[in-house]
Amino acid sequence: MRDTPIGPLLLAVTDQGLVSVVFHAGRSTADAAVSRLARRLGAPPRADRPTALAEALAEATRQVDAYFAGRLRVFTLPLDWSLSAGFNRRVLRELAAHVPYGTVVGYQHLADRVGDPGAARAVGTAMGGNPLPVVVPCHRVVESGGGIGGFGGGLETKRALLALEGVLPAPLF
Repeated sequence: MRDTPIGPLLLAVTDQGLVSVVFHAGRSTADAAVSRLARRLGAPPRADRPTALAEALAEATRQVDAYFAGRLRVFTLPLDWSLSAGFNRRVLRELAAHVPYGTVVGYQHLADRVGDPGAARAVGTAMGGNPLPVVVPCHRVVESGGGIGGFGGGLETKRALLALEGVLPAPLF
């Protein structure tokens, strides 16, 4: 777990890279998330933490800390996409590769960019199922009409992330 300005985050890695970021990761939330990951990935968490996994987790932690400190704008972590598939994976990859720090994109525009113009609502579903929030920046997806849209980590968290990136003014309190 990692304490951040938006609350504790659980970061999980596999041999392929960062696989999961979980918001509001207090002890019970973190325990439940680890159990879900073990079931979905088909392997229990490893207590021995081989050096490569420990190094990958340390690098993910360094980059997340640098992001929240305002020193990192582009994550360069290897990502394990095994928790997403099909349309959701296409949308999340497009988002990660082509919606930079300090910008936003509409749900409809993102659907257009992945070649499925009738899928704006499905883009919203993909954002809600993003296993890698913050790193794959679903907080940067907003309503085409100017509304903030929804967010799995809560609207206060979305506002805080957008304020960190200079898209919204910082909350007054």
